[in-house]
Amino acid sequence: MENNARPSNGFLSALSADDFELIRPHLRTMDLPPGAVLVETGETLRRAYFPHRGVISLVVELAKGEHVQVAMIGRDSLLGTLAIMGDARALNTAIVLVPGVASVVDLDRLRMAADESSAMRTQLTRHGLAVYAQVQQTAGCNAAHPVEARLSRCLLHTHDLSGESRLLLTQETMAQMIGARRNSVSLVANSLQQANFIHYSRGHIQITNLDGLRQTACECYAAVKAQYDRLLGPP
Repeated sequence: MENNARPSNGFLSALSADDFELIRPHLRTMDLPPGAVLVETGETLRRAYFPHRGVISLVVELAKGEHVQVAMIGRDSLLGTLAIMGDARALNTAIVLVPGVASVVDLDRLRMAADESSAMRTQLTRHGLAVYAQVQQTAGCNAAHPVEARLSRCLLHTHDLSGESRLLLTQETMAQMIGARRNSVSLVANSLQQANFIHYSRGHIQITNLDGLRQTACECYAAVKAQYDRLLGPP
């Protein structure tokens, strides 16, 4: 990073000048290519990732080979909060869902900075709680709500985290995002397209009606958004 430029990431932007300076010399920029695995379940996470663009998917891998998304991290937060606060061994696999760019820093450097700054520790805790709230809401949503509502929720959330209305998401990826079967996702995506909420073709999705998706989504989208606004918004 050159000079005191702030990357366009919510966590980094919210740091005070002094706190940002604790990690600024150690930040570097890297691409987030689609499908890249940043860490696998059981591995030690060695770097924190602060997306400027793009979305990271946190995925649980089941014994029979199924993959289910439990949370997403985008330009407002970071991957690595739980590793800073406790064990650096990954509880799930982190995969790039939407390609982009991120600032990265060695986890040990970020931990040292947090040890020096109580304000940074507080921010890390709040970001960790926001991800935890998302995981809890996702578990309830996947267990109780219909596929159409879940897919609408995930598309809205992906749009918010990436800032993009055009997304590259295959049916298999969308099924993983909401814990559903691929044929169910195909039927629901077609339904949303017929309603003119999205345009979908060969893994390319363009969101054309955000209000329509909000009306179709379950209450989980608003519930997660409210928690993020409370935890990560201005004091």
